[in-house]
Amino acid sequence: MHIAEGYLPPLHAAAWTVVAAPFVVHGARAVARQVREDPDTKLLLAAAGAFTFVLSALKIPSVTGSSSHPTGTGLGAVLFKPPVMALLGTVVLFFQAVLLAHGGLTTLGANAFSMAIAGPWIAYGAFVAVRRLGGSLGPAVFAAAFLADLGTYTITSAQLALAFPDPTSGVGGAFGTFAGIFSITQIPLAVAEGLLTVLVVRLLTKISPDELRRLGVLRPRPTAAATDAKEASV
Repeated sequence: MHIAEGYLPPLHAAAWTVVAAPFVVHGARAVARQVREDPDTKLLLAAAGAFTFVLSALKIPSVTGSSSHPTGTGLGAVLFKPPVMALLGTVVLFFQAVLLAHGGLTTLGANAFSMAIAGPWIAYGAFVAVRRLGGSLGPAVFAAAFLADLGTYTITSAQLALAFPDPTSGVGGAFGTFAGIFSITQIPLAVAEGLLTVLVVRLLTKISPDELRRLGVLRPRPTAAATDAKEASV
């Protein structure tokens, strides 16, 4: 997913930076509001950022000659919603570019849009959809992490196709080529990331259930009045 430093044409790099900037600014406000309104979730915020950093720093060679990695943004999107991950994900990408030479500063906007903005929104949409359809927490979390991973690489493929259209088949042909480069490796990685994220959320439900209820990840406990009413109806 990390588009390398200097790989995008300057106009494309600048355009993606402009597109991503409002989301990141909004994300900074969302993080500040979250910390102000619920200071006890600071550790969960840090854990979500660390989870994203560690998973997205893994660099796994692809059989097609490229490399792939998980994204880790599905967890934060489920816990804190996508605006928060716009900031956390961008901070992660910035430090990876500076410290690990993954991605780059000129391509930070493009990478942030695909991994820190589009991926979390896809994850949150999948999570909400599965829950509204009656799915339990585990399948909803798996769908969020799985689709955040694949969605990020789909957006990255589109970004590269727009920058480097195929001379014959245009943007569509280039998109198919770039997506094909990633897909063979990325699908099993997305499955693994989904399963890992489910395990992490299950652990959090045991050690931080109250925080998860306040965040809306777990449904509220039934009140005493509701319990009495249910028993009376029986």
